[in-house]
Amino acid sequence: MPHHSRSDHEVDPKLLEILVCPVSKGPLEYNRERQELISPAARLAYPIRDGIPIMLADEARPLDESELKR
Repeated sequence: MPHHSRSDHEVDPKLLEILVCPVSKGPLEYNRERQELISPAARLAYPIRDGIPIMLADEARPLDESELKR
């Protein structure tokens, strides 16, 4: 039986280049460790499930100050 890990579900780099935040329309940053797409402008983190970004504001997690890069 094959072993599956998170790395089996990497997000396509080409997809990351074209995705923008649905709230701010700004660029996203990929957080590989947390499997999230970060929107600094909207202060939201969109989850990535099984390699698929969930680009819904209702599914996004609000970011706190300590998580925003300065």
